[in-house]
Amino acid sequence: MEGEASSFETSEMLARFLGSTPLLTESWKLCARSNVMAPQGFLIDEVGGVSYVAFSGVQSLDGLDPSCGNLVPLSVATAVYGGADGGMFSALLKQSDESCTVMVDAGLLQLFLNVYHTPVFQNQMFEIKKKQTPVVFTGHSIGGAIAALSSLWFLSYFQSISSPPSVICFTYGSPLIGNEALSRTIHRQRWGGNFCHVVSKFDIMPRLLFAPLAPITTHLHTLLKSWHLTMNSPFFIRDLGVQLTELEKSELFQFVRYYADAEVIGHSFVPFGNFMFCSNDGAVCIDDTSAIVRMLHLTFAAGSPASSIDDHLEYESYVEKISLQFLNRTDDELCESNTYEAGVTLASKSISTGQEDMVKPIKDCLRVARRIGPTPNRNSAGLAIGLSKFAPLRAQIEWYKDLCDESDDRLGYYDSFKQRGASKRAFKVYMNICKLGEFWNNVIEMMEKNQLPLDFHKRAKWVNASQHYKLLVEPLDIAEYYHSGEHLKMGHYLKHGRHRRYEIFDKWWREREVSGENDSNRRNRSRFASLTQDSCFWAKVEEARNWVESLKCESDPRVVADLWENIDKFEQYARGMVERKEVSIDVLAVNSSYMILMEDLRVLKLQLPYFTPQVPGVLDRKVLP
Repeated sequence: MEGEASSFETSEMLARFLGSTPLLTESWKLCARSNVMAPQGFLIDEVGGVSYVAFSGVQSLDGLDPSCGNLVPLSVATAVYGGADGGMFSALLKQSDESCTVMVDAGLLQLFLNVYHTPVFQNQMFEIKKKQTPVVFTGHSIGGAIAALSSLWFLSYFQSISSPPSVICFTYGSPLIGNEALSRTIHRQRWGGNFCHVVSKFDIMPRLLFAPLAPITTHLHTLLKSWHLTMNSPFFIRDLGVQLTELEKSELFQFVRYYADAEVIGHSFVPFGNFMFCSNDGAVCIDDTSAIVRMLHLTFAAGSPASSIDDHLEYESYVEKISLQFLNRTDDELCESNTYEAGVTLASKSISTGQEDMVKPIKDCLRVARRIGPTPNRNSAGLAIGLSKFAPLRAQIEWYKDLCDESDDRLGYYDSFKQRGASKRAFKVYMNICKLGEFWNNVIEMMEKNQLPLDFHKRAKWVNASQHYKLLVEPLDIAEYYHSGEHLKMGHYLKHGRHRRYEIFDKWWREREVSGENDSNRRNRSRFASLTQDSCFWAKVEEARNWVESLKCESDPRVVADLWENIDKFEQYARGMVERKEVSIDVLAVNSSYMILMEDLRVLKLQLPYFTPQVPGVLDRKVLP
């Protein structure tokens, strides 16, 4: 039994929708023109209120540039090749994982930057930005890779604008451009839907970078030198197919086919966005990365050495047929496509082109892609249900905070928990803290195992829920840390005791602010916050208390100066928090750690009313005996 049921097959429906629009035909027309009229350049045209930017697939790489096929960090490469404008992909890089560097192909990136820095390109992009019209970036072969990088730059540029123009990228037979971190980051940014990569069944170019290029380039360099062929010929692929012997074609085909198999080896280059696999009989669209890699292998493996080269030049024919063939579906086929199984069959037939041995594995691949796609969303829905079940635990902690704030001892939320005794109420709160911590640790673990949607951390529900949890619970975690004496063994909380989950939630919240959403913390408050807006406030108070105690018994002038500098910085920070009313009322409770600290400082300053410069360049306070 299938893991999931569906009333329709999305793979063929998306392909049918794209085939019914003028986007494919118009973008390909400009691609073909750019290959002939703008070698190593680009063309721009406007059709139906849409700006099309097509990059030529005729690019000079000095034969085959050794840097092609080598991955470089996107941040470093843009700084090196892009000069002062190294931050052109900053919005994209902010979404990347700290543990995994976003990397792109060095040669393809350099080609994009060569175009990007031309005055003509800058002027044309300025005009498009000014008109705010929808934009389609497109390109064939290497031009498709430049189009993809241009789209990423354009999307990054408009990231901070509230109503950015619509951007979509169509590539035809484009090589892959980056690693898994790039793919994940694009999907986390919710840009995967902006890319449609059209790939014919047997085209070698989209699979080429699955294989290590060193053995290929060494051989082809010799051939190019011998035959005087260059990549800046519009017929390079065709001429190469003519010049290679059948044995050489076979060796190249077998080499790439081996590495295109996802089960053979992990790939340095990973696809992203939607892939439209096309043949003479139709097309299907897939957006799951693992399914795309599998389909790239399945379709390519059924080809031949000659077809792997010839198919790279057949996109004009495929684009012309896609729309027509979807419109010519028989009534029986359309009726049958109302069922999931019929939809899978129809989609697999579109790409298998009569090869019966391919139908079953392609159908299996489509089924797997359908199952894989919604699974992260199912997991997210399950977590939402789990979050609602933990609502009573949060409510009990909030109730405990209200009791502490209204208590006669006037300690406040933080200090009441820190100084708690053998209380059933406090023990229950402690257990609730542990349960909530386990829940959120599980959320983070699922994210890191790719079991949740890639944009999970950008969804308002989870950003707000994690922020509320952090503001409510972290003060109690800090109180427990100092209550149990962990700071005496490990050091202060901020450097040695803070849970990783809070650091991750900080990043989620910062990204939410950068995305342009309203931040209630920046509004002028008329009353104190219900929860202190810096969840680490009490950890900073504890450090400041330690500085004050150290100051009372310290005689080294340099150390004294450093301590006063740290204390002054804390005072400015805390005073600002109070003045902006970004603290909860428990901070200002008469017997709270903060108020006691402020009183200690006031008394200390009365005892030390003047500065004495005892060390050149350093001002320190004279310590009285």
